[in-house]
Amino acid sequence: MEAQAPPKKTFIAALMSAAASPRTPSYREDTYLPSHLKPSEQKSLQHLKQSLLASSPTPHPSMWGIPLLPPDADPRGDVVLLKFLRARDFRPRDAADMLLRCLEWRRAFAADAVAEEDLGFKELEGVVAYMRGLDRGGRPVCYNAYGVFKDKEMYERIFGDEEKLGRFLRWRVQILERGMKLLDFKPGGVNSIIQVTDLKDMPKRELRAASNHILSLFQDNYPEMVARKIFINVPWYFSLLYSMFSPFLTQRTKTKFLISKEGNAAETLYKFIRPEDVPVQYGGLWRAGDDLSGPAKPASEFTVKGGEKVNIEIEGIEVDSTISWDIVVGGWELEYAAEFVPNADVGYTVAVEKQRRMAADEEAVHGSYTTREAGKLVLSVDNGTSRRRKVAAYRYTVRKSAAIV
Repeated sequence: MEAQAPPKKTFIAALMSAAASPRTPSYREDTYLPSHLKPSEQKSLQHLKQSLLASSPTPHPSMWGIPLLPPDADPRGDVVLLKFLRARDFRPRDAADMLLRCLEWRRAFAADAVAEEDLGFKELEGVVAYMRGLDRGGRPVCYNAYGVFKDKEMYERIFGDEEKLGRFLRWRVQILERGMKLLDFKPGGVNSIIQVTDLKDMPKRELRAASNHILSLFQDNYPEMVARKIFINVPWYFSLLYSMFSPFLTQRTKTKFLISKEGNAAETLYKFIRPEDVPVQYGGLWRAGDDLSGPAKPASEFTVKGGEKVNIEIEGIEVDSTISWDIVVGGWELEYAAEFVPNADVGYTVAVEKQRRMAADEEAVHGSYTTREAGKLVLSVDNGTSRRRKVAAYRYTVRKSAAIV
């Protein structure tokens, strides 16, 4: 009897297994340090430069303000060239063709000027696509969410005809170009961004044309600019969605994918991004407008095991002090309470926030309490009815109240 070949994994199953590790083994991010290049890669870099010298339509080609060729070139230019080489498996001729097409596209698109343009998409900023904070490695993070386009009126207003679609694509390039301005383009520096894409409520059929345009445009003109593509709130039909844009992706791009099904956004994002930099809608502590008050106060992370109750005690609070705190548990579905316990035996414990059941989709809690006596604040989260481990974070500040005259 002839042995049967093992069944092939579906794409969604392969991504789910890859999600168990922060990085898939097949992906390796370049350092761009000359000493880390193989002799064959160094040779390809020299061949690429020679090819550009012979075929560039301008004597001083540059990208993102970085000169690429002698006599003006600097180490940053080599980083850009190596990105195109990596995207073409270090085939210098193919990399040169790709780079020249990109230079022509940037000229025709006026990409160098787009970052400062007012394209009239104020309602989409901070909602559909935006740069927000850094990951744990110092890389800028770009968030993408297209669920607002399930509203047909909104969809028609943004994508109703070719002209509107073209303006939207220009706006998406604008967001990415702003991200490019945050990169070092230096050997050993921060040379890529992280992309987080929220698939919740995304109208996959309606956005087919826009998705294909965006993916093709980014892959052709921003090679190796994304270190990791994190998909969160992934619905059951993701495999169908993937089949829509798979033909536009290289194999190396696919190895950068990390998948997170609905309810696991915080646990996935915390692997890469500190909680104070994760937006509240994804289980973090950052709210729109927080940046206006300066850098985010670092948060303390902890886990709540299934069946476990955790009490966080903030001690040393003096008389007439105001304590403010933020606390969040990824995918809550547990009991939360806050109480103030005075130091004096004659004092009474105050239920600052009565125990209540927190829904899975609730955002971070922000609380504040002014004391009348010295004591401690106790924040409790009770995961006693669940077997699932959950990630969580909190932070606080204490300030002495001004003296009353």
